[in-house]
Amino acid sequence: MTTISKILEEEHKDLEKYYHNIMDASSDDEQVRWQNQFTWELTRHSIGEELIVYPAFEKYLSEGKAMTDKDREEHQRAKELLYTFQGLKPDQPEFADTLQKIWEELLQHMKEEMREDMPTLEKALPDGESINLANEFLRTKNFVPTRSHPSAPDHPPFETVVGLLTAPIDKLGDLFRRFPKD
Repeated sequence: MTTISKILEEEHKDLEKYYHNIMDASSDDEQVRWQNQFTWELTRHSIGEELIVYPAFEKYLSEGKAMTDKDREEHQRAKELLYTFQGLKPDQPEFADTLQKIWEELLQHMKEEMREDMPTLEKALPDGESINLANEFLRTKNFVPTRSHPSAPDHPPFETVVGLLTAPIDKLGDLFRRFPKD
């Protein structure tokens, strides 16, 4: 059992690893595999935050609504860039530039989230609630889309409904996508 902050921190580290794996890949095939992994994880992570963490901000923090609005704007920019990136091939000139833009946005967002937002939330949560949020976050990620859809709603309950409709199509597509072998 772990806290929501610890889960997010671990996933941020995974995203960083995937980013570097794309940039350091020795072949187009390897880049595509890591591109798919990065897209898959970032999409699920972002939607999980929007469905689980952001409502907790609003419920437990007086400034939660403002925090959520700011974070949703940052997520929207990342979703738009990710949508472009997921359609690119490694031999296209904009492949690395688009990934770099995504990473710059993400890095800033993740630093603020872990330095400011999550410690504030953890202090405000009742006993055991951080573990409950972590479990809910991990469960939710099993049912959300795996590709970026920037025009989809980003507020529950609409995000949930659209996600439940979109996720099976994304998961079917994932069967035909190449992912890292390890």
